[in-house]
Amino acid sequence: MQIRDIKKQTWMNKSEALSLARKAKKAGLTEAALIRSLVSGYEPKEKPDDRFYDVMRQLSAIGNSMNQIARKANSLGFIDAPEYERQAGLLQQFQLEVRRHFILPGKAK
Repeated sequence: MQIRDIKKQTWMNKSEALSLARKAKKAGLTEAALIRSLVSGYEPKEKPDDRFYDVMRQLSAIGNSMNQIARKANSLGFIDAPEYERQAGLLQQFQLEVRRHFILPGKAK
């Protein structure tokens, strides 16, 4: 965990303060975390709705099922292991892309 021992204060008008609070809430961050992200050159994305988390749970369940199938098939000796690994890698890549799109902050332009 990073130690933050320098305090910065700023003055805002009511409109600016409300805008900061609204943007932080949309991103699912504290106001301080939003400011630190912006200062670091990142533009946080809005926090995704519940549909995103449902999709991620479904993808995790699919991955777990694939793993269970692979373990059983490997113990019985009749699976194409290289193909299964390729498919599992594709699923993992898809899950990462979904996270990048919905959650991870993008570099400011």
